[in-house]
Amino acid sequence: MSTVDQNQRRRRGTGLIALDAEKAFEGYTLFAPLTGGGAVHLIDLRGEDVHTWRLPYRPGRHARILPGGNLAYNGVLPGEEALFPMWHKYRGGVLGVYAPDGTALREYRDPLQHHDAHHLDDGSILYTALEPLTGPEADGVRGGVPGSEAAGSTVWADTIKQVDAEGREVWSWSAREQLDRETFALHPDYAREHWPLINSVAPLADGNILASLRSVSAVVVISRATGEILWRTAPGTVSQQHHPTELPNGNLLVFDNGVFRPGHDVPYSRVIEIDRAGTIAWEYHDPARESFFAPFMGAAQRLPNGNTLVTDSPAGRLFEVTAEGILVWEYVVPHFGGYEEAEVRGLFPAEPNAVFRAYRYAAEELPWLGTGR
Repeated sequence: MSTVDQNQRRRRGTGLIALDAEKAFEGYTLFAPLTGGGAVHLIDLRGEDVHTWRLPYRPGRHARILPGGNLAYNGVLPGEEALFPMWHKYRGGVLGVYAPDGTALREYRDPLQHHDAHHLDDGSILYTALEPLTGPEADGVRGGVPGSEAAGSTVWADTIKQVDAEGREVWSWSAREQLDRETFALHPDYAREHWPLINSVAPLADGNILASLRSVSAVVVISRATGEILWRTAPGTVSQQHHPTELPNGNLLVFDNGVFRPGHDVPYSRVIEIDRAGTIAWEYHDPARESFFAPFMGAAQRLPNGNTLVTDSPAGRLFEVTAEGILVWEYVVPHFGGYEEAEVRGLFPAEPNAVFRAYRYAAEELPWLGTGR
């Protein structure tokens, strides 16, 4: 047995790595370790835990704070079968809202939910889910590795749904019905088990829907009225991206993973701001580009002071940069653990400290903090 810790990420050091207190945005950072069993942590700028939720489900990706201070959390619904090996990695199924003490205020369940969910002010939930394609419909999906469909030659296609506060479906969208197979073909190195792999969905200020289609490298705007694609990033702008969000000026902030980026032999990740003309208005990458590369997952949040909080998800590394690209805060998640499901453990045998997204909140967004709740 080696006396040296064989986990490279843990060996490099965890917790607070760097802080420029004058330039960092003062607040509290929220994250849910993907193998943490249901623990959601809130830390201050010094990396100290100030509050922890202990929830009964492993995270089905992430948590966020709602207006008023309650916690929205996607949990993994227990006892479900794997639709395909990666399904246990990013599925959810329990869409809950919890008080600061962990009390469940409401929960909605959909075993086909995955990746993302937004709890809206009226109590409704906008989220991503799946439906099966078989036979000619499955064959019609273009691209991907031949023969890599899920069991039964099934291609699981994305849907987006919205349910009201009582759990009644009030709006839906289907890739099967709305996406052109040729225009939105899978990358040739991707499995055909899931198309087009929507890893983020969010409502826009104008009422339409913003979505990230990872396996076809496209960010799109979907018409809520008709379901048609109103806008998309030009091919080559993003590569296997995550977490597009709308900024107050209408631009879109995107975590661009950089997997299979055209014209680049060395992969690297970046965060970019794209205007609606498709031009990149702002970009951050590490000065040594190759030292920041997240092949999957990732997130970015524009903060009120103009800084950007970045989640380097696979590395469990959270950091903040200024508009000039200067790093002013860095923290490495110290919580490591293995995935419980055999299908995922086989794909990711090490003990990761990964998180899907992190969010920074000002003290006034957490009215209960310091009250003993």
